[in-house]
Amino acid sequence: MEKEVRIYTKTGDDGTTGLIGGSRVKKFDIRLEAYGTVDELNSHVGLVLSATDDDRARGVLTEVQSKLFVIGAHLAMDENAGALKEQLPCTETDIQVLEKEMDVMFEVLPKLDHFILPTGCQAASFAHVARTVCRRAERRIVELASQLSVDQNLVKYINRLSDYLFVLSRKLNFDKKIAETPWISGKD
Repeated sequence: MEKEVRIYTKTGDDGTTGLIGGSRVKKFDIRLEAYGTVDELNSHVGLVLSATDDDRARGVLTEVQSKLFVIGAHLAMDENAGALKEQLPCTETDIQVLEKEMDVMFEVLPKLDHFILPTGCQAASFAHVARTVCRRAERRIVELASQLSVDQNLVKYINRLSDYLFVLSRKLNFDKKIAETPWISGKD
C-alpha cells in the first residue's frame, strides 16, 4: 500500500515555503501573494460552479479551474523548474476560448450602456466576487512580472478571465430574468 501524503509537513513553521524547484522563500514573498491569490480565485470560481445550473458555463468554469492550477504552478516555480513550465502551458488558444465564450454571450445579452452594480442571483453575485479577486490576482502577477520573468500569456489569461466573469455574471442574471441594477451616481 502506498504511503498517504500528509497535509502537514512542518517545513513552513519557520515562516518559509518551498517553491517547485526546491528553493525556499518567505511566506510574504510576492510570488506567494501571486499564486495564493490565484488559488483564492480558483475557490471563488468553484462557488460560481456550485451555484449555477448552466451546463455550458459549468464546462468552461471547470476548464478555467484546471487552467488556474497551471497558472498557480507556473507562479510557484523557481528557476530550477524551467522544463516543467513547458509541460504545463498557458497558450493563446486558452485565451481565445474565453473570448469566444464572451462572444457567444454577447449575442443574447442586451447592450450595456451604463455601469451596473455587482448583484443579482447568487451565481451572478459569486461571479462578481470572483471577478474582483481575479483583478487582484492580475495586479499581483503584474507586480511579480516587474521583478521576475513571467509568461505574458498568464497575464493575458487572467485579464481575459476577469472580463469573462463579468460577462458571465450578466448572462447568469439574464437567464434568470433578473434585471441589472444600474449605478446611480447620487448627483441630481
